[in-house]
Amino acid sequence: MLEPSRYARHVLEAQPALAPELAAPQPFTRAQMDAALGGAQEDDEPALKRRLRRLRQRVLLRVMARDLSGAAELAEVCGAMSDLAEASIAAALDWAEAGQAAQCGRPRGAGGAPQPLLVVGMGKLGGRELNVSSDVDLVFVYPEEGDTDGAQRLSNHEYFARVGRKLIALLGDITEDGFAFRVDMRLRPYGESGPLVASFEALENYLVSQGREWERYAWIKARALTGGSARERELEAIVRPFVYRKYLDYGTLAAMRRLHAEVRREVERRELAEHVKLGPGGIREIEFVVQALQLVRGGRDPELALRPTLEALARLAARRLLPEAAARELTEAYVFLRRVEHRLQYLDDRQTHTLPSDADDRARVAAMCGFGAWDAFAAALETQRARVTRHFQAVFAEAQDNGAGELWQDDREALAHALAARGYRDPAGSAARLAAVRASQRYQNLPKDSRRRFDALAPALAAAAAASADPDATLERGLALIEAIARRASYLALLAEHPEALERVARIVAASSWAAEFVTRHPLLLDELLDDRVLYAPPDWAAFARTLRALIAAHEGDPERQMDVLREQHQAQVFRLLAQDLAGLLTVERLADHLSALADLTLEAALELAWRQVRRQREGAPRFAVVAYGKLGGKELGYASDLDLIFLYDDPDERAAEAYARLAQKLNLLLTTRTAAGVLFATDLRLRPSGASGLLVSTVAGFEQYQEQQAWVWEHQALSRARLCAGDAAIGAAFEAIRERILRRRRDAAELAREVLAMRARMHTAHPNPSGLFDLKHDAGGMIDIEFMVQFVVLAHAHEHPRLVGNLGNIALLGIASELGLIPAGLAEACREAYREFRRVQHALRLNGAAYARVPSEQLAAHSGAVKELWQAVLGGFTAAPASRRPAP
Repeated sequence: MLEPSRYARHVLEAQPALAPELAAPQPFTRAQMDAALGGAQEDDEPALKRRLRRLRQRVLLRVMARDLSGAAELAEVCGAMSDLAEASIAAALDWAEAGQAAQCGRPRGAGGAPQPLLVVGMGKLGGRELNVSSDVDLVFVYPEEGDTDGAQRLSNHEYFARVGRKLIALLGDITEDGFAFRVDMRLRPYGESGPLVASFEALENYLVSQGREWERYAWIKARALTGGSARERELEAIVRPFVYRKYLDYGTLAAMRRLHAEVRREVERRELAEHVKLGPGGIREIEFVVQALQLVRGGRDPELALRPTLEALARLAARRLLPEAAARELTEAYVFLRRVEHRLQYLDDRQTHTLPSDADDRARVAAMCGFGAWDAFAAALETQRARVTRHFQAVFAEAQDNGAGELWQDDREALAHALAARGYRDPAGSAARLAAVRASQRYQNLPKDSRRRFDALAPALAAAAAASADPDATLERGLALIEAIARRASYLALLAEHPEALERVARIVAASSWAAEFVTRHPLLLDELLDDRVLYAPPDWAAFARTLRALIAAHEGDPERQMDVLREQHQAQVFRLLAQDLAGLLTVERLADHLSALADLTLEAALELAWRQVRRQREGAPRFAVVAYGKLGGKELGYASDLDLIFLYDDPDERAAEAYARLAQKLNLLLTTRTAAGVLFATDLRLRPSGASGLLVSTVAGFEQYQEQQAWVWEHQALSRARLCAGDAAIGAAFEAIRERILRRRRDAAELAREVLAMRARMHTAHPNPSGLFDLKHDAGGMIDIEFMVQFVVLAHAHEHPRLVGNLGNIALLGIASELGLIPAGLAEACREAYREFRRVQHALRLNGAAYARVPSEQLAAHSGAVKELWQAVLGGFTAAPASRRPAP
């Protein structure tokens, strides 16, 4: 089984007693390793070194036997070697510390707290991916400066430096039994020229002031192997902000590209084309792909901050940040290449990654890999490396010159000519706009890399705008966007790295000025443009809710970041719906359903977050509900709609009123506070009992009493479009029972009509329209008239016809009223079509920035005429009541 390995043959000749390791049925466990090192504190130095080295021989023989027999997967091989390294480091550190402490005492911090040495595993050890003949890359850090507490006092720095040097010797010195682990300390601050150990403060200062881009890559897998979990969390808090930026860090792709180019030059210089780690299509290129995508997004998505390469690949695929086929092929290639790496090292226990040139060694390697001949093995290897290269280039390929350079030049006349040739209607005006950008102080002050990217993006945008119906308007909107993001190098890098995203930007801003303003206000949304599969996929609301909660939980203890997560996740979903809307994939009604469902889920998550922040001594879920009225209540929400909300609770606890008032206040703050990510929702809370002068929260019983005894007719009208949208389902059911009972109350039709007409008159007065255009919401014959007619029919007839109580929307209720014979069928259908058309036109106007939904009267005359006719049929025989004492909000 181990015949191809010269190392195994040599060890067994020297120590025949190790032969049983070859037949061991189970892998070596960490517990067995710790047991083998038990009592090491009593050893002298030579004895400890012998113990460490002989344990390595036992473990490696068993790993080789199980690997080459097919009994061990890659994860077992790497896991066993990583366990061995961690057990060896722990035993060596304990021994070294005991010896040093006996001379100098234990190190203490400024307050007298004991100070541990954190041995940080970097690279493959940090990721628990150690290969069978690997160095261990380590960094030594300790929490605080101070001194030891013994008679012979040392500074903590000197104490840990001595311990570190002894640890390195215990692991790496060559004896007659070989070595335990070679130790590489070059990843510490300042590399080989830096001190062997560093305090947390020194490490943080170094990373902040001098940490280089490649060191971010190096620290991705960093993991404290010693020191305890609390100290590990302290270290994580120092390292994470250095590795992962809070923004989408697309600038890292260029940095990683430069780093890879340096590696490639070194490979060529040293003629390492046959190197399975550093050569083309090798292990390092897979790691570059994975870690580059982690660096781009890990600061915003903590679940991407994984150490093991294969786990990170799977997570990237699950997040749709890497195509599933690419992730699958890279996974297969990684396993294949790591297995080849191990077999190269099995030959002589040498840290090698180079394919052999010797024919006999080639045959040995091919056999260990399961191939009958070298040629068959080489062909399979080349297939895997070619796949890696293809996927690497897909991630890191630089954007090609699009030939639009003529659209970004100083010669204004030539620029206008080039724009005219591409179909611009006002080439001189657009040329002047481009020239003004070039001359602006903002552009002149851009850093070199940002200006280079801007110089590529501006003409590319001008070229993309030429494909739109109005190139000049599209260019103006697009320039406003890239000017707004120019100071954020990461967003410029995003568009520079993904030309297809810029083309999608042009299409979206061309279709809607509101969309252009939305993405300009929230440039993080540019990330949504990278993948059409995600952008245009139907929403999966269950998955959205899970992701939102996970991201909020990942930032527990950082309430500001949690507020931003709520906003960013909501905005991303709104933007996806906007893209689908502009592409004609959604009707206005379907869009409103989606926006309402999104608002419900976001409110639910915000309520959970608010409760965690205010609940204090109260356990369990709050007996509290959020009820929506108006657009959200009727599931007719638009992109910028306010939320009309009331808050109810049902809890006998004597502290309930105060607790739920705090909860309502906190929830409203979470929704309405402006953060760096903007405002989540504008809210209107005036529909609660007694309006703005009433309590912010009401008991269910208090709400019921108010509706039964004090509410105005217009408040009962509002109930027709009210529903539970977040919180306790039992309270929601109680609310629905109250709502149905109020709506089904028997009323005098004439008195009801007088109140409805009076309210409609007040709304007319509150929304004057001197424009001469038809206001399709507020004018007679418009949307408000339809809504009021539906509400009148519900309140007048629901006592006889329970179907009218359903919160089904105006279009459905018009149909039901027609079926019940309460309104003329022909007029009902005409008004249903009118309402659809009014909403469609209103939506289109708002998408292009209209302050009012107004059109020439003749455009919708037939529809408004039908509404007026139905108004006469339903309410024409009644007169308005005198003005009430409390107007609607």
